[in-house]
Order: sequence, then structure tokens, then C-alpha cells
Amino acid sequence: MAVILNIESSQSASSVALSVDGNVEWSAVEREAMHQATDLAPFVAQAMEEVTRKELKIDAVAVSTGPGSYTGLRIGMSLAKGLAFGLDVPLIGVETLKLIAVKAMFRNLNFTGEEILVPMVDARRMEVYTAAYDFRLDALIPPQAMIITEDSFKELPQDRQIWFMGDGAAKTRDVIKLPNAHWMDDVLPMAFDMVALAEKSFREKDFLDLAYSVPFYIKDYEAVHGENPLKQLLGC
Repeated sequence: MAVILNIESSQSASSVALSVDGNVEWSAVEREAMHQATDLAPFVAQAMEEVTRKELKIDAVAVSTGPGSYTGLRIGMSLAKGLAFGLDVPLIGVETLKLIAVKAMFRNLNFTGEEILVPMVDARRMEVYTAAYDFRLDALIPPQAMIITEDSFKELPQDRQIWFMGDGAAKTRDVIKLPNAHWMDDVLPMAFDMVALAEKSFREKDFLDLAYSVPFYIKDYEAVHGENPLKQLLGC
């Protein structure tokens, strides 16, 4: 029986879930944007209280690795690494794009298994972090940053239904011109969605290096530096 603490902080929401043998035993979600710094640690503390109350023992810590919010990913990864180190358990990484694709799989019960799933994480303007997966989660298009145009995804098979989802998908509806394209709304990654992928990694002993693992940003963070307003005020 695997007991896994799951942490998701790649998007605007923050969430933590406790799973036991593939079933969600407890979860908490804060949907207020960018509250990872204040909400994740209390959620983890509540999860650990549940572990104590049910006389369980954590076997692994799973964390969403990105892409997504730079700040959220750093907070989630730091917290997960600290927990895994303190509890002396392995650290599991769950790719956010795969997480969104898996959530979509469970959302639509009419899928045949031949569809192509295209998760999208908003990267501002017409850019998204995206990939394309089949139902084995093999990447038909590898994870990448992409500026969406009407020619996007035309290299995918045109005889299969293509489904777009994630917080970056809505803005592509009027741009992507594919006759076999469909959109699925409100498919946002949550900690309780991580369970299937985390369990798979645990069974296969697919763990992150606790010392050297970092979030999967895809693109390096670029800070925007403007004129220092204090200099303007002082005239220097």
C-alpha cells in the first residue's frame, strides 16, 4: 500500500492531496490566484495530521514539475524536496502537461482512445506551453513553448480527433484552423489529479534526484527591468 503526498502549484490555484493505494483520502484546494506561498505549507500540515490520525506512513512525495508559474513551481518544488528529505522518502515528479492530459482522459467518457490530447498552459499573449499526446502518453509533439498561429498542429494526423485543454487553450479557439479540433473547458491541474501518474512512478521507482531536481520551466525566467522610480524622483 503506497501512501503518497501530492503537491500541485504550477498554476494559479494551490492544492495538496493525500492518496492511499491509488485512492484520494484527503485533499485541499485554494483557487485564489497565486496563494502558493501562504497556502501550501498549511495544507501539507493538515495532510500530515490526517496521516497521524489514520496511523499511516508517507511512502513518497509527488510534486508537479511544470511548466507553469515560475514562482509557484519553485515554491512547490522546495516544499516537496524538504518534505521528502525530512521524511526520508523518494520524490516523484509529475509533468504538468501530462497531468492535464490525464485529467482530460478521465473527463470525457466517450473517448475511444484514438484521440490526440493537446494540453496548453498559458504563457501570455498568443504563446502557450504545450505538447501533444496519445493515450499511452507518448509525445507526438514534445513539450515546448509555442506561439499559436492558424498553422499550428497541422503536422498532427488529420484523421484523428484533436482535443485542446488547459488554461491556455481558450484563446486558441479562433486561431487554430483544423476541422478535427475540439476544445474542453475547465481542465486545470489539481493535486488529486496527480494520483494515477504518481502511483505509476512509484511502482516503477521513477524518482527525482533529491539534490539536483529543478522545475521544468521550458523557458528561462526573464525579469523585466525598467527605470528605477527612485532615481527619477531624486533626479539622478
